[in-house]
Amino acid sequence: MVSADVRPAQIGAALRESKRRLRDSTQAARDALSVDERASASRRIADGLALLPSFVAARSILVTMPFRSEWDSRLIAAIALALGKTVVSPRVDAAARMLTLHRIDRLESDVAPGYRGIPEPPEHQPRIAPSDIDWVLVPGVAFDPFGRRLGYGGGYYDRLVPLLPRGVPRVAGAFEVQIVDHVPTGPHDLAVDWIVTETRTIAVA
Repeated sequence: MVSADVRPAQIGAALRESKRRLRDSTQAARDALSVDERASASRRIADGLALLPSFVAARSILVTMPFRSEWDSRLIAAIALALGKTVVSPRVDAAARMLTLHRIDRLESDVAPGYRGIPEPPEHQPRIAPSDIDWVLVPGVAFDPFGRRLGYGGGYYDRLVPLLPRGVPRVAGAFEVQIVDHVPTGPHDLAVDWIVTETRTIAVA
């Protein structure tokens, strides 16, 4: 478990600028990984996630599908399906600025490019209530060892996670290049409990 990190909080324009700079630099580092490096690291991340006791115990897991140079989260979804777990993925409701949750039974046919090209379930896939989720894989651009997360700026997961049952494990998979010393956050930015990279597992809480 990681000890707390105490640094002066940023607000307003200073916080937004710090986030922008970190988002740009971390995405560039992730983009610089070769296809082979991403594939190999993705397999190790998925294997590490599958070993977590919370994943083993979970019956219904929420997984966002990979976009651009993100690690391949389809691998942990495939493991979950093979184990008989319910796999759920979010779909963007841009008008409401919220995510709706839908069951996925087959990765090959139940996911297609959607909002801004992000892979997501089509609307006809069965809806799942947030209260039925008992393990969530939280996407992000950057994380720090204290569980702080930098997202893509839309706030979708910050609004979704409070709707999930209290105590649901918040888990992140990430390439090692996405782990930074400090992620600047505001009071409403969510944190994660575990981070799994291709080289280590970080227990935050």
